[in-house]
Amino acid sequence: MVAEAEIMHQQSLPVVLDVKLFGAPIGVTDIDTVSAVKSPLSSPNLGIRCPTASSTSLSGIESGDSFLDEEDCSSSVSFYVPVIRSGSYADIGPRRFMEDEHICIDDLSSRVGSLYELPKPSAFYAVFDGHGGPEAAAYVRKNAIRLLFEDDKFPQTSQVNNIFVEEVKSSLRNTFLQADLDLAEDRSISSSSGTTALAALLFGRHLMVANVGDCRAVLCRNGEAIDMSQDHRPIYLPERRRVEECGGFIDDGYLNGVLSVTRALGDWDMKLPRGSQSPLIAEPEIKQINLTEEDEFLIIGCDGIWDVLTSQEAVSIVRRGLRRHDDPMRCARELAMEALRLNTFDNLTVVVVCFSSLDDVAAVAAVEKQRCCSLTAEAIHSLRSLLEG
Repeated sequence: MVAEAEIMHQQSLPVVLDVKLFGAPIGVTDIDTVSAVKSPLSSPNLGIRCPTASSTSLSGIESGDSFLDEEDCSSSVSFYVPVIRSGSYADIGPRRFMEDEHICIDDLSSRVGSLYELPKPSAFYAVFDGHGGPEAAAYVRKNAIRLLFEDDKFPQTSQVNNIFVEEVKSSLRNTFLQADLDLAEDRSISSSSGTTALAALLFGRHLMVANVGDCRAVLCRNGEAIDMSQDHRPIYLPERRRVEECGGFIDDGYLNGVLSVTRALGDWDMKLPRGSQSPLIAEPEIKQINLTEEDEFLIIGCDGIWDVLTSQEAVSIVRRGLRRHDDPMRCARELAMEALRLNTFDNLTVVVVCFSSLDDVAAVAAVEKQRCCSLTAEAIHSLRSLLEG
């Protein structure tokens, strides 16, 4: 069973929040009744850009407490701002039940515009891979907007500067931790139900990714895959050390012999009482970068994709697809189908976010206008004959 950028109501498939660019404004509480609006931006050249003279250095990616790029984030600096469009795809795969969820919002301002004046463009994407049942993933998806934007620390400004970035990062962290606590308090959710979570926020040209677990975000820069998240698995040495320092252990690649990830929301049957140091944590790792014209698209997906594909292989598949048909939704589906062909054993969820410059969009619009308005001499003669009877 399959869903492509639409709301899904099948029992085995997740409900998807999917709001497209130029879509109509939607009330902030109307999260379960959102319908997709297809972006009008589509051309054979929007998804792929030729290399420019600007640097391909990765030094702009930061995961610490501060962020500095070649340029300051101040709105007074003239810089590239992308035009955004996306597509998503979800498939149950070989599993009996669907436990993945995702959020896809190209125009965040239309979603929460009544609450905040946000920088433009602004977008929000997320994937959640549930385990121990679908309840935890479904809860976090349903409440993600409320948890993020009802945080008092979320900045109320349309200017992207260093202060704004730090406040957004703080809000993201608080959202993950609060969602974890809420799962403990909700009696309708089993204490053995949990979920990994990855969220990507885009404000202006600033991309921020927060991750807990083994979902992954990959940026394509001039065809090169750049990981924007770290898989939190027991085989990752820093996580293994952290787990052992907290009194936990790794057995055959599993945390305490039970869980294949070292960070997750929920799973309160494995967590120590609140206030105690637990091997399984909900603290997100956050990476951020300022996009340039060399950045083509972002892929975010659950581990059903990454179990059988490397980051570079996924980027190459999407890049080829965009060159053929320039449809991010089809690219997301093609990526999932390739993972199925390679015998992935998990649910599959993918979001592909394309970045285009305003010049790209203007050029395509001019071509489309010319196509619509230009008539051949033969067509003009036929039209004149028709009008003259």
